[in-house]
Amino acid sequence: MATNADIPSLAEGKKAPEIKLETDDGAKFKLSSLKGKKVVIYFYPKADTPGCTTESCQFRDAVSEFQALGVEVVGISPDTPTAQAKFKSKFDLTFPLLADSERTVAMAYGVWVEKNMYGKKSMGIERSTFVIGEDGKIVKIYRKVKADGHAAKVLADIKAMG
Repeated sequence: MATNADIPSLAEGKKAPEIKLETDDGAKFKLSSLKGKKVVIYFYPKADTPGCTTESCQFRDAVSEFQALGVEVVGISPDTPTAQAKFKSKFDLTFPLLADSERTVAMAYGVWVEKNMYGKKSMGIERSTFVIGEDGKIVKIYRKVKADGHAAKVLADIKAMG
C-alpha cells in the first residue's frame, strides 16, 4: 500500500508527469500533445457519483470560458473507458475523460492516497486539480478539493494569471 512518503514531490514550477491514457471514446490521449496550451486536469474518485457529477457538470458549464482563454479541460478517474463514456453521455460532458484504471497517472500525480472514512482505511483518489502551463510545467495545484464551486475557482484563478 502506498503511503504519503511515496507521493512524488510535485510542485508548482516543476514539469508535469506525462499522461498517456485511453479516453472515453477509446482514443489515445497524451498530455505532451497539448504543449503550447494551458490544461486543467482534474482527478475525481468515481464516475457518476454525486460529488464527481457536481464537479464534472460545473467544468462542463464553464468549458466555453476555459476554451476562450485557450485552456483545455480533462477529467481523470480510475474508471474504465466504458464507464467514462456512459458518464460523459449521461451528463453531456464536452471534454475528454481519461481512464486510469491501473492508477499509474494517479500515482505519478500523488493523488492515489490512503483515505479514512468512518474509521475504515482504504486507498482512493484524493480529489485534486492541476493547471499545466503552455510549457508543460505545473502552474497551480489544488488538493483535497470540494466539488461544488471548484470549477469557478479554477477559472477565476486562471483569469487572474492573465
